[in-house]
Amino acid sequence: MGTPVSIPLYILLSLLILHSLSSNSSAYSDHPRHRSSKHAPRFLGKFSRPFNQIHQQNEYEYETLFFEQRLDHFSFAKLPSFQQKYLINTHHWVGPSRLGPIFFYCGNEGNIEWFAANTGFLWELAPRFGAMVIFPEHRYYGESMPYGSREIAYKNASTLSYLTAEQALADYAVLITELKRNLSAQACPVVLFGGSYGGMLAAWMRLKYPHVAIGALASSAPILQFEDIVPPETFYDIVSNDFRRESISCFQTIKESWDVIASKGQENDGLNQLTKTFRFCRKLNSSEDLSNWLDSAYSYLAMVDYPYPAGFLMPLPANPIKEVCSRIDSGPNGTSILQRIFEGVSVYYNYTGTVECFNLDDDPHGMSGWDWQACTEMVMPLASSKESSMFPAFDYNYTDDEEGCWIAFNVKPRPTWISTEFGGHDIKNTLKTFGSNIIFSNGLLDPWSGGSVLEDISETIVTLVTEKGAHHLDLRAATDKDPDWLVEQRESEVKLIKNWLKDYYENRRATFAV
Repeated sequence: MGTPVSIPLYILLSLLILHSLSSNSSAYSDHPRHRSSKHAPRFLGKFSRPFNQIHQQNEYEYETLFFEQRLDHFSFAKLPSFQQKYLINTHHWVGPSRLGPIFFYCGNEGNIEWFAANTGFLWELAPRFGAMVIFPEHRYYGESMPYGSREIAYKNASTLSYLTAEQALADYAVLITELKRNLSAQACPVVLFGGSYGGMLAAWMRLKYPHVAIGALASSAPILQFEDIVPPETFYDIVSNDFRRESISCFQTIKESWDVIASKGQENDGLNQLTKTFRFCRKLNSSEDLSNWLDSAYSYLAMVDYPYPAGFLMPLPANPIKEVCSRIDSGPNGTSILQRIFEGVSVYYNYTGTVECFNLDDDPHGMSGWDWQACTEMVMPLASSKESSMFPAFDYNYTDDEEGCWIAFNVKPRPTWISTEFGGHDIKNTLKTFGSNIIFSNGLLDPWSGGSVLEDISETIVTLVTEKGAHHLDLRAATDKDPDWLVEQRESEVKLIKNWLKDYYENRRATFAV
């Protein structure tokens, strides 16, 4: 489902380098220099679990189809093709004769049904615009597996080498072009949508393929979280501020807990005690495993600090950080720091109370491909400041990333490639000169917002920033609990999209009149 030069990573999500690579190499997780750096976190929760997924998916009607894609769009080598899954709904589409628009969601790093179920805004827009809706799945995720199986596709660096943002965008461009041709809809305008990594793809696709789509809504899209474009501490500073604004004592308890966990892990029976306190299904290998698990929870809580109950990453209450801090702060006198932390983090990992024990290796949505992407082109540096962060202080060290990725995949990251391919430096002048029709929407509670575009660039490249918004909240379905500012944000987006379509139709009429 997007993750950001030295950068903070929010996203949506913050896993330690150990987290990202532990499933690939135990040697790397024991690397003595690991503590000095963190790898690009997943944008979506590694430990999130499907919650009412069947109900959510049945909420929206679509046909599931497959499209044959080239494995490599940028060479003429004879390589096997693969089947890309996409979801399509034409129920509200007014058809090619009336130039009905096509709303196209740029699939993220996971099963496409999951994103379709959590992007209600797009489904709700379809009848208002008479639009077709398409949700394509990102290559190497879900059922869109090259080489016929996940096992072969993920075998090594050679088979994974076609898992890139560039190839994914080419997939989308080819899919749109061929579908429009098959439907005699070549003149129908396409509007792109995407959240998180999908939002990054939507923005980049609008820039790379301006002839394919007339505009893009890029929600929570940290396209600036690369190289040294934003300070590397930004991500963790925003997460920390989200907790600090709820409770200073909660913030302080979390800040103090890391040393307590590390000390307990050094005791003779310490790992057994930590395993028991935090109810893991198997004994912890190290206290760092627990710290990574907690780091992830706090980061994802900041991302999905929605004003109403939701189950995007986990089933959570409204304003989940408030609930976490309430539990941390409300323990009776004498309650240990570790017990307070467990009570708080249980809001994220077990709010329903149905989980008997916790695993460290869950990947319910098939997102492990992000580990490869983070080790190749999605190089998003992280750091944590001693003064303003509730996380342990650390500096970004590229050497650690490079060594870990070599162990895990036998590849070395290319930290400057994304900004070379898509831009990022001097973004205002670049987009003002060469771009148009992009909405960058962000909520400032979302730690990934620190790596996104937060100021209007031109009359047609605009930002919609909400103080209390979280990770692509605007793309979620409308509810009767939506605050007024969220309703207004979505209406602003609708108005901008209407203007894009109006301009497109007027220009087309003018062209034919001439």
